Amino acid sequence: MNAVRMPPEIVGRAVQKGIKEQGWSREDLVISTKIYFGTKGGPNEQGLSRKHIVEGLKASLKRLQLDYVDVVFCHRPDDFTPIEETVRAMNYAIEHGWAYYWGTSQWMSADIEEACKIADRLGLIRPVVEQPTYNIFDRSRVEYGFLDLFKKYKLGLTTYSPLAFGLLTGKYITSTPEGSWFSSAQTYDKLIPDYPDRIAKTVALKTIADELGCSLAQMSIAWCVSNPNASTVMLGARSRKQLDENLEAIRYVDKITPEIKARIDAAVDYKVQIPEKEALGAIRSCHL
Repeated sequence: MNAVRMPPEIVGRAVQKGIKEQGWSREDLVISTKIYFGTKGGPNEQGLSRKHIVEGLKASLKRLQLDYVDVVFCHRPDDFTPIEETVRAMNYAIEHGWAYYWGTSQWMSADIEEACKIADRLGLIRPVVEQPTYNIFDRSRVEYGFLDLFKKYKLGLTTYSPLAFGLLTGKYITSTPEGSWFSSAQTYDKLIPDYPDRIAKTVALKTIADELGCSLAQMSIAWCVSNPNASTVMLGARSRKQLDENLEAIRYVDKITPEIKARIDAAVDYKVQIPEKEALGAIRSCHL
């Protein structure tokens, strides 16, 4: 589950309560955190420098009330820090027991490969997982950009946004709910310039989902899970009802046959696109 909108202190209390009262075992949990954006906003409290990785990870562990996390992600690529510095810092964190593994998020395949080569050359620990956007609309990076990395480095994926910021729930087909991601034209113009076109395509996708006997959201999640290279498909939910519905998607994975995939491709007029850096990358230079 993605707890991006939940304060880490609450996540930490929930984990501790589960261990003490519900019989959870820390060994059974896989907990991750991300490093890039700091909480104070200063130039030293963001990015992937050794300073921020060490200080940021320590602060995250304190908020989570944990001694270690299983995976620490580099939340964005950092154009202003050498990749070697980031690789060395992540190795330092792992050697000190603050994390078991490290990974990347929204990195280009060339940068991930460079990190792997640096780690191999220096005898350090490679990144083992990438966290990219992956859904029916946005998939070129996963399905084409990372193919060599899957084969050469056995790279894992924890994909996110399987519902394309909610577009693939179908709730935007007739109207835009107040307070939703796309209630502001400024928001969707930045995130999804072809927003009106995608709304039209969800109508065709919903027809396919109806034939499968599931919701559009369930079909979209099942489609992501059907990719053997997707180690994990991250879900988000505003309510218990949404969570239960999303988890039911696992029942429909076997229905995502090659024929259904072809129909989905046709419905969205899918064409391979050259992967680009994520749309909000300019945030990285806001203090420079």
